[in-house]
Amino acid sequence: MTRTTASGPDAHDLPALAGLLLDRLRSERIRVHAITNSVAQAFTANLLLAAGGIPSLTVAPNEVPFFTQRSDALLVNLGTLDGERREAISLGIAAARDHGKPWVLDPVFVEASPSRLEFARSCLSRAPRILRCNAGEFRALAECDAGPPALQAFARSHGTVIALTGEIDWITDGARIVRIHNGHSLMAHVTAIGCAGTALIAAFSALHDNALEAAAAAVLVTGVAGDIAGADAKGPGSFQPAFLDAVFNLDTASLAAQGRVS
Repeated sequence: MTRTTASGPDAHDLPALAGLLLDRLRSERIRVHAITNSVAQAFTANLLLAAGGIPSLTVAPNEVPFFTQRSDALLVNLGTLDGERREAISLGIAAARDHGKPWVLDPVFVEASPSRLEFARSCLSRAPRILRCNAGEFRALAECDAGPPALQAFARSHGTVIALTGEIDWITDGARIVRIHNGHSLMAHVTAIGCAGTALIAAFSALHDNALEAAAAAVLVTGVAGDIAGADAKGPGSFQPAFLDAVFNLDTASLAAQGRVS
């Protein structure tokens, strides 16, 4: 696998880069090992498959290091954080670091549990390439509101890229900020959309050396797919399959036509 570098011709045109990474994901069949919550497992696998990747999902501690080694990237999601997942996460991160695999942290509901927050901070100390969170999760981790200066300062101090998703998605490496204005309101009414989107971030991080651009490209893909699915969906029940269809059929032309990036 050859990574796209930040100096490539598409690196400064986010829709074009997103389309390029989608094409490569489909041709190279990037494998993501997703240690994710039980609610999100099926949708995470389906999103990766629709985008062209390959998922694996075991949370068994005796298997996770081996599945991580044979994958191209690791997703760590803190939802349904039972004892087995805590052990699996620690082993998976160690394997990713030992074998040079990028890993992405999704600190689900850290604002709801002091023990989960403590565990998330321990994970952060082990240098995830990208942190994907929402405003409430960031507020708990950083102990401040999620404005651009706070996001940049947190990214710099932890040596990571932050992808903060919400009505507007903010992605920063501590210096640059990318804002993405795509996405549909129905995304908030379907469980695991955000969790599954983080798996796509992990896949793109295995393909592209610039973590900011990889994260922003993946967030753009999910946002545009949400817009396309929401245009015809009649509610959450029809939105979910429409979203997967949109990801499956997405291309550079659609991303360029519908992407709203600033």
